[in-house]
Amino acid sequence: MRGTVRKISMPRRLVADLMHASIGVPFVSLTRALDVRPLLETRALAMQPPGWAAIFVKAFALVAKDEPVLRTLYAKWPWPSFYELPRSIAMVAIARVEDGHDCVLPQKVPSADASPLSEIDAQIRHAKNAPASEVPAFRKILRVTRLPLPLRRFMWLVGLNFGRQRANWFGSFGVTSVAAYGAGELHALSPGPFILSYGVVEPDQTINVVIRWDHRITDAALIAKTLTRLEQVLNSEIAAELRGQSQQAEQKPVRAVAT
Repeated sequence: MRGTVRKISMPRRLVADLMHASIGVPFVSLTRALDVRPLLETRALAMQPPGWAAIFVKAFALVAKDEPVLRTLYAKWPWPSFYELPRSIAMVAIARVEDGHDCVLPQKVPSADASPLSEIDAQIRHAKNAPASEVPAFRKILRVTRLPLPLRRFMWLVGLNFGRQRANWFGSFGVTSVAAYGAGELHALSPGPFILSYGVVEPDQTINVVIRWDHRITDAALIAKTLTRLEQVLNSEIAAELRGQSQQAEQKPVRAVAT
């Protein structure tokens, strides 16, 4: 059948490179419904509630702060080893429209455990709404994506196989979701080592969360504990921060305006 040859856009070429880099990662998945009732009650009181992506980025970073394995990468060069990071670096999948086509670009969020939720949310919203040329993470990855295939493969080999470069390029964990488009369980692929995806808020006030991880780094028991701890952090530390923001907003004096 005669068809039409179409050029692959830069964002789609990036996805193709990501999928090529993900081929050799032995991913395993664990899904659990997290009860987030206390968080939902607090979030509903916020004047400007942060998006769920920001909430899960900070919550996972807080869990990883106390669990070094969740900040560990698998590096192949100069020999196979584990590379433990001093802090987490999140990569958030940002759904955008570029040149009239839907695409996904990764936004880097470093040290989320030490950053205010409002700041994390602002970074994610900026990455979603600003021109791609104004987002440093987008400019960096698209600059490499414009290279010819042999050079791209070489750059990806370096970025993936040295622990320090892997952290700079791909972070220590990813967050993605299709909740904005309705219910669904997403089992995403990436170079790893940890990918968290979340669904919609269910009528029973739970959210289904999927964690995919590189099985070379850890086993299911730790991930099960991580999901338990994640639920606790969402309903305690994250809810407390939102509560504090709401109280500050209520106490802020209102300036009188003369008429």
